[in-house]
Amino acid sequence: MADNTTDAPRATSNRSTTPVSTSFKDFISSGWAERPDATPEPREQTPFAAARRARVSALYAGKRVIVPAGSAKVRSNDTDYPFRAHSAFAHLTGWGADAVSGSVLVLEPTADGHDATLYFREAAGRDSDEFYANSDIGEFWTGPRPSLAHVAADLGLATANLDGFAAVLDAIDADTVVVREADRDITDQVDGRRLLAADSENVENDADLDLARDLSELRLVKDAYEIRQMRLAVDATKKGFDDVIADLGEIVAHERGERLVEGTFNRRARADGNTVGYDTIAASGPHACVLHWTRNDGPVVPGDVILLDAGIELESYYTADITRTLPVNGTFTEVQRRVYEAVREAADAAFAIVRPGIRFRDIHAEAMKVIAAKTAEWGLLPVTAEESLEPEAQYHRRYMVHGTSHHLGIDVHDCAQARRDLYLDGVIEAGMVFTIEPGLYFQPDDLTVPEEYRGIGVRIEDDILVTDSGAENLSIGIPRTADDVEAWLQG
Repeated sequence: MADNTTDAPRATSNRSTTPVSTSFKDFISSGWAERPDATPEPREQTPFAAARRARVSALYAGKRVIVPAGSAKVRSNDTDYPFRAHSAFAHLTGWGADAVSGSVLVLEPTADGHDATLYFREAAGRDSDEFYANSDIGEFWTGPRPSLAHVAADLGLATANLDGFAAVLDAIDADTVVVREADRDITDQVDGRRLLAADSENVENDADLDLARDLSELRLVKDAYEIRQMRLAVDATKKGFDDVIADLGEIVAHERGERLVEGTFNRRARADGNTVGYDTIAASGPHACVLHWTRNDGPVVPGDVILLDAGIELESYYTADITRTLPVNGTFTEVQRRVYEAVREAADAAFAIVRPGIRFRDIHAEAMKVIAAKTAEWGLLPVTAEESLEPEAQYHRRYMVHGTSHHLGIDVHDCAQARRDLYLDGVIEAGMVFTIEPGLYFQPDDLTVPEEYRGIGVRIEDDILVTDSGAENLSIGIPRTADDVEAWLQG
């Protein structure tokens, strides 16, 4: 084991009571059993991650590529948010929820491609004081870290102690590229060394931006492993929705029932996955008209609908993103049902056109045809549905200002840095996974709609896999018609 003794940067004299006597150090460093470190079989995603690295290598021939995992972010003083490795790092290594904070993937150029090395802080020996005295990384505080050999076998990657990354930094030239937003300290060091290598007062970071774009576009079409993970994430999320319905009596009884909805779903996320893929939206009554309502501090009142937008992120970081709108007392009112079924019709119309070869933006356009027709039919528009659909009109968008779809995967809004002509204006391909999520939101103070509509917000969101011949709704097993939703709740 390496001696990785490191000062705890946030320790203070007010909290530090660790003994420093030689007798204590000698005693705590001895009497430990040998810890077995069996060599694991490569994990399922190992060959897929290797194929992804090969694609990056082909794009960046002759250039050093640095992809940091990042470090934990401060929540308050010396407490951190739970660590989540940067998505590009997880995608290229296969290391997800068990990744070690501060790790770095380096693709070092060779004559015939790149050598990939994963640098991370390996376990410290019991003869160091790190394991008991360093509250940031010490084993007594945060748990044991794996050995280099263990991770090398697990991920199918060459590994090296994080101390060795200093030599990589010293070798940086002007052509080195880095994932800039992953680790600010590493980015600053890379920038400084590139300036020195270029012998210039300024070095453009356009190549870094190209790297972020390319790594984002690499995820537009999912491989077989990713598709399996998406199915599992949807399955776990369905259980979370079932849990909420099972707890509905207790939820309704509490003055902040939305919080109980959030807690019930998050419990399933921690039990069956890593965590939630994003902050759960538990929006009851008029809160359902707030698109990203995450305060979740209101009551859940019979007679209202509750919009639950939630997804479970697996240990691999792949996440579902599903929305269902539920009548709290088990039965939609006539108006609630009218709005709900209009939204479902829009979702079904959008799904019906999905197949390889269409434009991504066509999905939204198809859903908007229904939204325009329904709002015109109900007398909410100052023009006809056809006139409202004209680019210079768009009156119906007052009641649905968001888009209908976004890519989904290792990020809930996956591939966000991809070029517009490959995303919004891009051609759909088999293997893509994205949402279809139309909605209608009638704000409680919107005087353009009849009073009976005000305060009703409905969204139906499903996770869609594009197949060779069409599409598959991965979340079709979660009830989505008004009749099925009522039966789900009443059952």
